This record gives sequence, structure tokens and C-alpha cells, in this order.
Amino acid sequence: MLNVAVVGVGFIGEEHVEAIRRTNLGRVVALVGRDLEKTQRKALLLGVDKVYDDIEYVLEDPQIQVIHICTPNLLHYSMVKKALEAGKHVVCEKPLTMTSEEARDLVSIAEQKNLVNAIHFNIRYYPLIRHAKEMIEKGEIGKLYSITGSYLQDWLVKDTDYSWRLESAQSGETRAVGDIGTHWMDLVEYVTSLKITDVNADMGTFLPKRKKPKKGIETWSGKILKNDDYEVVDIDTEDYASVLLHFDGGQKGIFTVNQMACGHKNRVTFEINGSLGSVLWNSEDPNQLMIGRRDTGNEIIIRDPSLVYPGAQSIITLPGGHNEGFADTSKQLFKEVYQYILDGDYSKERSFPVFSDGFREALLCEAIMKSQKERQWKEIQW
Repeated sequence: MLNVAVVGVGFIGEEHVEAIRRTNLGRVVALVGRDLEKTQRKALLLGVDKVYDDIEYVLEDPQIQVIHICTPNLLHYSMVKKALEAGKHVVCEKPLTMTSEEARDLVSIAEQKNLVNAIHFNIRYYPLIRHAKEMIEKGEIGKLYSITGSYLQDWLVKDTDYSWRLESAQSGETRAVGDIGTHWMDLVEYVTSLKITDVNADMGTFLPKRKKPKKGIETWSGKILKNDDYEVVDIDTEDYASVLLHFDGGQKGIFTVNQMACGHKNRVTFEINGSLGSVLWNSEDPNQLMIGRRDTGNEIIIRDPSLVYPGAQSIITLPGGHNEGFADTSKQLFKEVYQYILDGDYSKERSFPVFSDGFREALLCEAIMKSQKERQWKEIQW
């Protein structure tokens, strides 16, 4: 068992705590949050013994081997760098950093220190994602032609919906692309083994002004405040983006991200079209993968260990008919990371997403922002 500290006690921090425990390879020994009283309440609720309001305490604790960074994006770089320099293995929320320069630096430090590093691109860990990847590797879809899809949410539809993610000073220059677009781009590059080479973006902010609560509320909390509890603020990040794509195998593509799409709570989709067939997956129905055919009937593959390829079998816990979902993806990701740490051979290839993947996403986001500003195609400088 590895001793783990989680920094950040919002929605995603709590999800990390639960997933860490379900790996049966890690124990959460400490929580860190900037508001000590709030963090103490969370620790009591979650059954964690040690509580701190400063990351320095867990950096100095020799018993803690792994640190999970679940804070606003603004803090990722400084906290991850401190953790690496203290000799801790690190799992970081996405995006890894707010700039590619920062991400490049963290990749370099992790390599110099020979420390295990991972980024929370958990959508890779739905079992049928791995099955689709193996189908493509085996040539079952044929020559790939196009990749399309979207990531849609509706949690910011109202002008009273608010989060730190809306503020570029805390989340970075791009919000919808940086927050959920990075998931989509990482996912399709992982499934297809292709790389995006060029982007052409169109972005928009549907609500340029919003009502910011005068007191803090948590993401997804659904809390209702009165009119005098708000102040009107300008919004400098995008609600929406559509991005045309070129891939290194000559394929074309497009994806849309939208955090104001009514009726879609957290919907990731992709469709990959090839010469022999298509694969289509939807995160709101994650235990099914549709295979499209020209000359025969379409096929639905269900998440069943007896029906899928070995790569998918390795991240299935329950038998067919017993659905697994969002919470299971983090468990499976952390399980691979922790087992890799415990095995102790850091020269082995890593099956999980690492900091270099986060660096790549930072480069993609910067190219997309440049494309939007200059109204032209931009090449990815990888």
C-alpha cells in the first residue's frame, strides 16, 4: 500500500479520494485545502486523519509517497514542481499547467528525478475505449479517413452559474478547450494512435457577463443564492469552440466543445470512420460501442470481459451486465499508476497518461488560441 496525500478538496478532490481507496493499493493519509475549517469538515466526512492548509506539510512528511494535485489550474505548476523536488510521485488533474513552457519544465524535472508522473485523462479508462483502440490496431476498421465528435455540458447555461474555471487568471487563457477539449483530443489520439498536426478554431463566449457569487460555492453543487449574493463580472474565457483538425496520417476531423448545451450533463462522443467500418462511442452510454458497416448490419459491442480484447479486459472489474462508469475510470487509472510505482522498474513503458501527454495538450491549446486570434490554420510545434 502506498501512502497518498490529496491536495484540493472540491468535487474532483473527493472523487480522487474515493478512487484511490478502491484501488486497494493506496491509502489517503492527508488532505490539503486552503480553507482549514472546510478541509477539516471534508476530512471528517471522508475519514482522513491528517488535515493541512499548506502543501509544505505533506512535502516534508517522509511517509507520503504520492501526491494528487486537484487544485485550480493556476496552482498546478508550482505545486507539482514542489512535489517532484521533494521526491514525491505525482498524479495531477488536467490541464497539467497553464502554459506549454511550464509543462515542458515539469516533464524535464520528473525525468531528472526519475519519478512516476501521471495526468488524470481518465476517459481513456472506459474499457470499450481500449477495445476500440485494439480494433483499429488490428486493422478491423481499415484505413482511417475521418475523426469527429464533441464534448457537451450544460452546467454553465445560466448567468448565475459560476466557477473559478470561468476566470482566465485561474484556469488559463482557454476554458472549454482547456477543460474538456483536452480530454477529447487526448482520447482520440490515444484510440487512433494518430497525432493532430494542424488546427483551425472558431470560439465563442455566449454570456460575456455573469453573476459571480460573493461567497464560494463548489462546482456541481447546485446551490441557489439570492440576487444580492451576486456581483456582475466580465467573462474572458470561451463557452464554445469548434476546431477543424488535420492528423499525421492525412485524416481530417472536427470536434466541438460546449459548456452551454442544454440536456447534456457530461457527454463525450467520437466517431472514427475508416475504409472497412466505423466506431462510435458515447460517454453517457459508456458500456456500448457501435461498429458501423457498409455491407452488413451494424454491431453493438457491450462491456463484457468475455467479448472484448485483452487490453479492455484488464480494466474491467465486474462481469457483463454489471455496468461500470465514471468513478471506475479513475480507479483503473490510479491502479495502473500505483502498481507501476510498487513494481519499482521505472524503465518499463508506462501504459497510463503521463506529463508529456499534458505537455502535448498545452501545445494543442496554445495553437487553438492562436488560430482563433489570427483566423487561420496553425501547425502544432511538437
